[in-house]
Amino acid sequence: MKIHATLIYASFALMAAGSATAQEGRPESGTSSVAEIVSVLGIQVPDSELARDAARAIRDSEGELLFQHSMRVYCWAALAGRRKGMALDQELLYVAAMFHDYGLTANYGDSHLRYEVDGANAARSFLRSRGISEADSQSVWLAIALHTTNGISPHLYPIAALLAEGANMDLVGAGFDDFAAEQRATVQVAYPRPLHFAEEFLQALYDSLKHRPETTQGTGLADVMAYKDSSFQRRDFSSLMRVSRWVTGR
Repeated sequence: MKIHATLIYASFALMAAGSATAQEGRPESGTSSVAEIVSVLGIQVPDSELARDAARAIRDSEGELLFQHSMRVYCWAALAGRRKGMALDQELLYVAAMFHDYGLTANYGDSHLRYEVDGANAARSFLRSRGISEADSQSVWLAIALHTTNGISPHLYPIAALLAEGANMDLVGAGFDDFAAEQRATVQVAYPRPLHFAEEFLQALYDSLKHRPETTQGTGLADVMAYKDSSFQRRDFSSLMRVSRWVTGR
C-alpha cells in the first residue's frame, strides 16, 4: 500500500508540476490538469460558470493558503460523500467549501460578527446574485455558519455534514484513516498542504479575530486567542450563571 501510494504521489507530482508551469503556478480550478488529477479519485471539481466565479472570487480575496485549504476541504467532503453514498449537489458543496473561510479575509477587518457568519453571508449573497434559489442559498449559509460547531452539522443535510467533516479532516486530521493513502497523497499533490500549515493557519485565524475576540467566546476559536494572546480571558459559563442578575438580584 505504501509503495503504491508513493508511486501515485510521484506520478501526480509530475503532472501537477507541468500544470503549474504551464499556467504560471495558478491553475484554474475545474479547467486544468489539477481537476484531472482529482478526477482520478472518482470526484470532480465542478466546471461551471458558477463554480469558476466562486473560485476566482475566493482566490483573489484569500490568497493561496486559504484557497488551497478550501480546495482540500472540498476534496475531503466530496470523497466522504462518495464513500457514504450521499446524494447531493456537488456544485453547492463546492461553493460552500470555497466560502467557508471567507470571513477571515481582509474584507472583514471591521466586522464584529462571527467570522463563520461573515462567510455564510457572502456565500448567500453570491448565490442569490446568480439566481440560485433561496432554499439552496440558505442551505449553503447554514452549512458555513455551523461548520465549526462540532456535534450539530453531522445531523443535518449532506452539504452541512460533509463541509464540517472536510474542514475537520484538513485542520486536525479527523477521520484521517477513513481516507486511503492514495487519496490523501493525490489531494496533497493537487492542492498542497504546506509543512507549516498549522502555524500559518492559526496566525490567519488570529489576525482576523484579534479585533473581535468576543465572537470567539464559547467556541474552539477561543483556544486560538489564548494561544496567540496570553492576556486573553476565556469566558466561564459557570461563572456567568453564578453571578447573573437572577442570583445577585441587581
